[in-house]
Amino acid sequence: MKGIVYIIVAIFISCNPKSTRTLVSNQMTAEKILGNINYQAICYGGYRTNTREKQPTIAEVKDDLKLLFAMNIKVIRTYNVHYAEVATILKAITELKKEDDNFEMYLMLGAWIDCKNAWTELPPIHNEESERNAIEIEEAVRLTNQYPDIIKIIAVGNEAMVKWATSYYVTPNIILKWVNHLQSLKKTGKLPSDVWITSSDNFASWGGGGNEYHVDDLNQLIKTVDYISMHTYPMHDTHYNPVFWGIKESESQLTEKEKVDAAMLRARDYSISQYNSVVNYMKSIGVNKPVHIGETGWATVSNEHYGNEGSKATDEYKSAQFYHLIREWSNKNKIACFYFEAFDENWKDSANPMGSENHFGLFNLQAQAKFPLWKEVDGGVFNGLTRDGKPITKTYNGDEKALWKDVKTPTAILKN
Repeated sequence: MKGIVYIIVAIFISCNPKSTRTLVSNQMTAEKILGNINYQAICYGGYRTNTREKQPTIAEVKDDLKLLFAMNIKVIRTYNVHYAEVATILKAITELKKEDDNFEMYLMLGAWIDCKNAWTELPPIHNEESERNAIEIEEAVRLTNQYPDIIKIIAVGNEAMVKWATSYYVTPNIILKWVNHLQSLKKTGKLPSDVWITSSDNFASWGGGGNEYHVDDLNQLIKTVDYISMHTYPMHDTHYNPVFWGIKESESQLTEKEKVDAAMLRARDYSISQYNSVVNYMKSIGVNKPVHIGETGWATVSNEHYGNEGSKATDEYKSAQFYHLIREWSNKNKIACFYFEAFDENWKDSANPMGSENHFGLFNLQAQAKFPLWKEVDGGVFNGLTRDGKPITKTYNGDEKALWKDVKTPTAILKN
């Protein structure tokens, strides 16, 4: 009898390829996806202007997703559900799956969490939460139940516990409350049982930093999430904690390129040390579960602390070095890395067009691939694909000598 069943299933699959794709999508889980080198991850926002009031269209999002899929990216991360963008992304993925049996894309869905009085003129109350949080969670649940073949992870909050987020951070008990709520919904069949629940936060917030974060609520949160999603940004610490950023005395005779390469290796190792600090804290409280990178990235432009008047960290060459180094390490160690981010977004610092937050993308707003992706352009990865009607070309017109005119060597001298 089993043999007959297998034959019937095989005939059904061969005759119904789209049904097969749906079956595969439903079978793929966060556990199977995260750390799988065939499912590269990235942070995604499709905004083209300096305001989120102008939402990306389905056509624009489909253009973006085709570009990412061509790069073997099959998992994207979003940040909130209170704009139409997420619903548009889900509709776009659904349409692309119908149009192309080979198209595959999954979502780490963010629910934004902040404290009472966040983003107002009133003083924030960090141990009380915004009334909006419940609405975010409810919508995240609704979307996950509507699109179980796409949404595989729910992240409760984004950098919502780190204390330098002074305008909105919450104490860990608030994140724990909502993680417990979602885990309860899974147990009662009100959410798919294989959806993974986490919070995506700075490495320090997960215990990898100072003792002020080592509280019982955090320990309970670590025990309750399905995995830890931690953030690491060595680029920011080229200014705030530049212990790794500079040139060693023994490197003084190296070429400028060799000096920069050595500095970027130390930047990569700095990220690894922050990752390991989270793993070590987790194990110190008797927990052993997956730890993945929810965010890391390297901006290409800055007129602030990280630019030529500051730490001299931001340019396309250093961005490319970090991108390839962190991808190589995370793939080798089967760690998912949601690289920040796919495309430049000018709304992030609309008052300062040259601000670093606007320039973390691998693509700019002129449909140009930055230096990290020049090889993909040369290899024809984006042939036939466009963004906003434009074919994908290379920044600097592909002239690496012109690019290097914007690359500055760190000036600090590190002891050997």
